[in-house]
Amino acid sequence: MNTGTENPPLLHWTEDEAPRSARWRSERGAPPPRRVVLADDTMPADTAYRLACEGTGLLWRGDFHNARQLLLALARRIDRKAVRRGAPTATAATPAAPGAAFHLHRQSQSQRARVLAMLLIPLDADYAIPLRRAPDHRRACTEAWGPPEAEGGPSVVALRELLGIVSAHEWRKKGVPVPALGPAPDNRIHPHHGVFSPVRGEYIELVAKAPLPMPADTLTAFDIGTGTGVLAALLVRRGTAKVVATELEPRALACAKDNFSRLGLGDHVELLPADLFPPGRAGLVICNPPWLPARPGAPIERAVYDEDSGMLKGFLAGLAAHLVPGGEGWLILSDLAEHLGLRTRAELLDWIAAGGLQVRGRIDTRPTHGKAADGTDALHVARAAEVTSLWRLGVRAA
Repeated sequence: MNTGTENPPLLHWTEDEAPRSARWRSERGAPPPRRVVLADDTMPADTAYRLACEGTGLLWRGDFHNARQLLLALARRIDRKAVRRGAPTATAATPAAPGAAFHLHRQSQSQRARVLAMLLIPLDADYAIPLRRAPDHRRACTEAWGPPEAEGGPSVVALRELLGIVSAHEWRKKGVPVPALGPAPDNRIHPHHGVFSPVRGEYIELVAKAPLPMPADTLTAFDIGTGTGVLAALLVRRGTAKVVATELEPRALACAKDNFSRLGLGDHVELLPADLFPPGRAGLVICNPPWLPARPGAPIERAVYDEDSGMLKGFLAGLAAHLVPGGEGWLILSDLAEHLGLRTRAELLDWIAAGGLQVRGRIDTRPTHGKAADGTDALHVARAAEVTSLWRLGVRAA
């Protein structure tokens, strides 16, 4: 039985008639399962699905590749059950109730994640996986969690989370090509685990083509919430004299620093740990806040969900005080929240006005990612109407 009060939390189970425990790892901060059973290649998928739905952790003792197959089998059963119960589909996302469709979709995805997180993988103290045919994922785990602690001991992680860590490692190793940064190969951004990857490139193209408010060779720019550093790097590549990039998340700070170094821009960008603005004023202040006003369920979701539009409101409220005369603030924002009924255009315009700002112009583009054209997506109606904009904001004349 788990109490969930240990620090760090421990997963407890019985094996060979003896009590066992190991450190519990969860990126979402989820508590360890209160009940754990041992599972291996002999466990039927239907049994595993029933136990996982009940909240029972399945600590895997079989072949690693068979564990991956079981995870796929669990996902298929979840999806079949969702179809039978009439889970949100594109037809449910009607204009009359787009917000309800969004919340039902998130609820469904959260439940799916909870069930799939019940399939657990053991790790040795050095992050090695003590299972048959297990690959060596120690480097990926080290990138995500840091070097193994000298006396950290064994740990347990959900297979689904481990595979996400491995996927992040591959993205970090290969990098994401960003054509706006110039010709290959010197145009790749390498996202770290827990830092949102710039795979949606339409907003980057907006920054690449928007007219700078002042000559680049005299321009100081602030990049608020830099993330991977892609927009700060783009501003430098456009010839901006000085760029100050801010970020609050330690993983993102490390990621941006790594990318500036890889691109040879370390001497051209000042990276500061800060919540929103750095000290001083600039001719250009750019911000790409999370686009949806909802509570994030995991650290990486903070790049997508901005609870109560906190970062957006903070940027608009403080922008005027950080612009030099004639300077501009560039707000990069999708209107998906408006199509989902989570925020109105009138609210956005009111926040702009309340910040002492006026709209000097706007550049729009439509997303090209797969979900925008996927008619089976639960939020297809909203995604199909989505427009991403770069709002050019200036201080309103007195």
